[in-house]
Parts: sequence; C-alpha cells; structure tokens
Amino acid sequence: MPRIADRVVPFGTTIFTEINQLAQQHHALNLGQGKPDFDGPSSVIEAAIDALRSGTSNQYAPGPGIPELRQGIANHAARSYGLAVDPVSGVIVTPGATEAIFASIMGLVDAGDEVVVIEPFFDSYVPGIVMAGAAPVFVPMHAPEWTFDPAELRAAFSPKTRAVLINTPHNPTGRVYTHSELTLIADLAKEFDATVISDEVYEHLVFDDARHIAIATLPGMFERTVTIGSAGKTFGMTGWKVGWAYGPPDLIKGVGQAHQFITFATNHPAQRAVAFAFTLDSTYYEEYRELYTRKRDLMLQGLDAAGLSYVTPQGTYFVMADFSGVFDGDDIAFSRRLIEQVGVATIPPTSFYSAAHRHHGSKHVRFAFCKNDATLEQAAERLARLKRG
Repeated sequence: MPRIADRVVPFGTTIFTEINQLAQQHHALNLGQGKPDFDGPSSVIEAAIDALRSGTSNQYAPGPGIPELRQGIANHAARSYGLAVDPVSGVIVTPGATEAIFASIMGLVDAGDEVVVIEPFFDSYVPGIVMAGAAPVFVPMHAPEWTFDPAELRAAFSPKTRAVLINTPHNPTGRVYTHSELTLIADLAKEFDATVISDEVYEHLVFDDARHIAIATLPGMFERTVTIGSAGKTFGMTGWKVGWAYGPPDLIKGVGQAHQFITFATNHPAQRAVAFAFTLDSTYYEEYRELYTRKRDLMLQGLDAAGLSYVTPQGTYFVMADFSGVFDGDDIAFSRRLIEQVGVATIPPTSFYSAAHRHHGSKHVRFAFCKNDATLEQAAERLARLKRG
C-alpha cells in the first residue's frame, strides 16, 4: 500500500495552520500568525504593478535572483553593517526567508552532522535539519528575561557540530542578542569550525535602546556566516514571499546549489518591486520603527489590562506573555480558551521547543502586534475579560 515518507511523519500540521483554522471557525481576532493586516509602502506596490505591466518580468527570473535586487541587498549590507558582499556570488534570492534557511541547511550540512538550535525556535528550523539527515542539539532560553545559559550553550557544541542556527531579533521572545552573547556564539563557532546560519529577518524592528548587531560583523565571522533576510518583514509584504541569503561566496555557493533544485527562481515582478524598495531612504526605516513602537505599546497596554505579565520586547513584532496569573492549564489549553471564549487567537510556544524543554514555554503564549491599531484596541477590550474572570 502506498504511504508517505518516514521523514515527514513526525512533522504533523504546523501550529500556524491549526490556530488560523480555529480562529476562523470562532471568528477570533487573529494575533497569532505574524502577518500584518495592512499593506507596506504604496510606492513599492506601484513598483510591483509597473513590473507586471512592463512585459519584462512575467517569466522566470534568473535562479539566483535578478541583478538589481542582489545589488540592492549587497548595498543594504554595506550601508547597515559595513559588510562587503559580492552581489554576484554572495547573494541568493529565495521565495521567502523560510526557503533561504532550508536551502542553507541543505547546502551546508551533511547527514550525521549536528546543528545547534536555540529554543524557542521558528518552527521550520528543525524539520529542515531532520530532512538533511542531521541532528538538532537544543539550547533553551530561560524566562522571564529569555537569556540562554553560556554553559549550556558551550555544552551543546561538539566535534560533530557543523552549524549553529540563531535568530536575532528573536521570534517569539522579542529579545535582541547582546554583543557579549553574539561574541560567545562566534567564539564557539570558530573553536569548533562551525558555520553560523543567522536569521535576521527582523533586523529593522528594534525598540528603545536596543541595537541589532549582525554576527557577520564580528571579527573572523563574515567568512563563516550566512545571513538571512526577508522583504516580508522589512517592507511589510509577507504575501510576496521574497527572502535572501548573503555571505561569503564559498558558503553561498552551497546555498545556491540547493536552492536551484528546491524552487529554482523567485517571483519575478515581486523581485523588481523589492529592488525598488531598497532604494528608499533611511526615513522609511525610522518611520517603520516608530509605527511598530506604537503598536507594541498598544499591545502591552492590552496585556496589562488582561493581567498577563511579560518582558517588554526589544525587537520583532511579537511579545511572549505569561498567563499563569489568570489560568492554571498549559499554553495549548490557554490558547484554545482565548480563541473559543475570549475571541483572540495567539500561538502556544511549546511547538517551538524540543520535547525535553517544552516546560520552558508552557505558561506563555505569543502575541503578534503587526495589526491595525483598531484591531489591537479591540483585542485589548476582549483580553480584559481574563482579568474580570
């Protein structure tokens, strides 16, 4: 009897699909998945329309990405971090950051290798590692400050370590890794000759005094780092699914050799629009941070009114909230209660942990505040029911 492959049997259905379906069923306000309910810059949308009408962008794009976008990504790395990225051999454009991460794993990790993963992690990381035949080695971040233990991180490295997969600014906790944390990761990567796959899709979403540091800028790290970015996160167009990976040509060669047999090419007109987006001046990024600072504060006001505790996120458009003061069950039961009885959808974060470490997230849920102000205000009104019992 035909059957599915053993490698995908353990994966099940992603938590985002489950929560989205449940939210639709109960007409809940969806603060689960990190997709804005408003558009990015109108000028970037117009650039996409122009590309569609130009007669030059409706067929396959070059596999590594159109030259204008690869140049834009390289220019952005130079302006933002002082990195000299080769736009021809050092950049690959992908259908979203998720594919960039998968192609990086497939192109840089062999069967039998180990990959260090810091928990909680974005849910696509581990399936990619498993499908590559490698083994994830988990290091948990600890509430309430969401920091990792340096001794636990060091213990995760071994002669089998091929790569370490990091995410800063961090989804779902909102942490931004410090210079000392990144230096520790960098020192271990150099000591064990490991590659760093650095998911930096929220690089421009940092708040207050927090500062995003690209690990590739640390001494000796550019040559062993692949950096992942996302137009969906940077320009607010998640539906376009345009991401990228950049780094030294020797590593990007591996990413590209995997990418060409996963999807080959990325949406052509969307690439043209994102190339235009990279020509926007610095005021765009300043206004972007101001917009999300206001949304973050609205979200936090709602959590205060609900009696939920949290550490103020330093970056991203997520916040992890501790519900133990208003509910005795675990994160999955609380998420169901929120959807079915309160009318607000959120994400239970235990799906972002290994089985051994799920207890670290079992009293928290992740809220996404990339929503219209009216949506956030209405969600706050509904969440206040929790405090009222």
